[in-house]
Amino acid sequence: MPPQFETCRVGLVQINNSFSGQNYLPYAAGLLEAYVRKFARHPERFDFMLPLYKRQRVEEAADALIEADVVGFSTYVWNFKLSLAIAKRLKQRKPAILIVFGGPHVPDRSEAFLRAHPYVDVAVNGEGELAFLKLLEAWPARDWAGIANLSYLADGKFTVQAKGPRIRELADVPSPYLEGTFAPLMQAKRDENWIVLWETNRGCPFQCTFCDWGSATQAKVFQFDLARLEAEIAWFAERKIEFIFCCDANFGILARDIQLAEALARSKAAVGYPKAVSVQNTKNATDRAYLTQKILSDAGMNKGVTLSMQSLDPGTLKAIKRQNIALDTYEELQRRFTRDRVETYSDLILGLPGETFDSWVDGIVWLMDNGQHNRIQFNNLSILPNAEMGDPAYQAKFGMRTVETRIVNIHGALEVDPDGIYEVQDLVVETGSMPAADWRRARSYAWMTALVHYNKLLQIPILVAHEKCAVPYRRLLDAFFEADRDLYPTFGAIRAFFDDYALQIQNGEVEYVYSAEWLGIHWPADEYVFIDLVKNGKLDAFYEEAERLIFAAIAGNRALVPRETVADALRLNRALVKEPGALADIDVRLSSDLYPYYRAILEGRREDLAEEPVVYRIARSQETWPRFEDWCREVVWYGNKKGAYLYGNKAMARHLAGHF
Repeated sequence: MPPQFETCRVGLVQINNSFSGQNYLPYAAGLLEAYVRKFARHPERFDFMLPLYKRQRVEEAADALIEADVVGFSTYVWNFKLSLAIAKRLKQRKPAILIVFGGPHVPDRSEAFLRAHPYVDVAVNGEGELAFLKLLEAWPARDWAGIANLSYLADGKFTVQAKGPRIRELADVPSPYLEGTFAPLMQAKRDENWIVLWETNRGCPFQCTFCDWGSATQAKVFQFDLARLEAEIAWFAERKIEFIFCCDANFGILARDIQLAEALARSKAAVGYPKAVSVQNTKNATDRAYLTQKILSDAGMNKGVTLSMQSLDPGTLKAIKRQNIALDTYEELQRRFTRDRVETYSDLILGLPGETFDSWVDGIVWLMDNGQHNRIQFNNLSILPNAEMGDPAYQAKFGMRTVETRIVNIHGALEVDPDGIYEVQDLVVETGSMPAADWRRARSYAWMTALVHYNKLLQIPILVAHEKCAVPYRRLLDAFFEADRDLYPTFGAIRAFFDDYALQIQNGEVEYVYSAEWLGIHWPADEYVFIDLVKNGKLDAFYEEAERLIFAAIAGNRALVPRETVADALRLNRALVKEPGALADIDVRLSSDLYPYYRAILEGRREDLAEEPVVYRIARSQETWPRFEDWCREVVWYGNKKGAYLYGNKAMARHLAGHF
């Protein structure tokens, strides 16, 4: 006689954001289903419904899940509020349904969470595969005693089970890609353009207090089998998956990661897929970090290498437990990538404990001194519930004050949710070492630095003044930031705008500036100012004031550099700025051959400035934007990562002044 049991219908929800019409396959949901199908005593007992994978109306989601007996939600900061709303509606419509919440956003200290959301029956803390399997095996009896990683309320009493050991043998975890778990979903949603999440290992040896990676995985790194991963790459290629987001905390930390990078590159070269991969670079393994990223870069699979610093202040690094991440690793990687013309980006986080206004600015300058002229990504610190920083005692120790703000994506449209459900984050807007006024100054300083240097509006004269006149970067940046509004009204107005928006963020406004007029999207404040300068005819005044500010910063320096050289740098920079409606080619006459000198600085080379008159013909007619909206989109938005706001080599022809 076959065993008799009640069939359990299982719904899974892993809501991700959509990107350019593409959606992620719900990897965490796929792992849970694949694990249950492999290890359940009677896998035929469980009937898995199609998972929910993108944002939708609450009632529509409830309609899709109402026939389920058990619904598991995988939650993080980008889907938490919507997941709660769907769970609440399900419980209202079907009180007997079992609601399970897991994922990184379920707090380890879960009693308050469960009491605040009584429609959530069970919280899973930590790895979910085994816990979810055992929970399903216990259905419908709901006897969860002894199941590790679970917490719940029973008759008003809070129960938390001890965390179980992590899965060491990741070969035991079946691949939802290779097992065909996503086949029904992909068949049902044939019009979707899928992108994927990909794990090659689990674990993080670092314990950064702002991050929930290390605390969640308890340090030890376990590996998925190399043959499995190569088979998954082939699966991605066969299905023409364009983009992979690698979930590893430290890609490049393992020797075999070089083989994985090579496998990805081979696949793209052979069949064209995957086209791009995003990885989190390892922190200390210099040679492997370099090789893996170089392989991906040479294959055209990344848009640049992220070198995450977060802070350069020793006290701050100690407070956030990153003091074991060597700065000389960064310096060596920056040197190698610059030499090989691989673009890099550096991350800094505003609001970390121990950081002061001066240490923040010193960190920016340190990165510039070490050759970072492509991009610094200035991130605002937000609190994750399972990071060490999420502990109220930690926050009290460092005098951290937070404000809840709605999450919006950079360059994201203004979304009006029909259910009024918006995801939020807790931003740190003040610490004991960085009072509220200093936080605003630091935020404004970052925007000003991005505007003048990383958006490249003044990058050429800044680099020339630094290299030829020995003017420290900080003196130059301070000159723009502290410009007297009466003497420099354009720069003064920019600073006032930055200060005002920093205050708005402290009062709960979103991180980016919305413009209904300019594409109806949210802009970084520095880009918003750039657009305003162009749209309202302020660029000429901006450059006139910049010239006076730079000469004031140079005054008194011993380096004997002709004033004309700096003036030429300003004139060249102004001429290279991409503007809408600029249809005619222009000639720029200079007293020296500045452009190759500027490019040498960017590439980490030392090159003498050729002191001979030249004429640059800038072929603006080769790349034009007759419509202002097209310029906003194609130059300012799409050029964001590279600050690609200047015409480059292909648009320039150089002639000696006497032979033109």
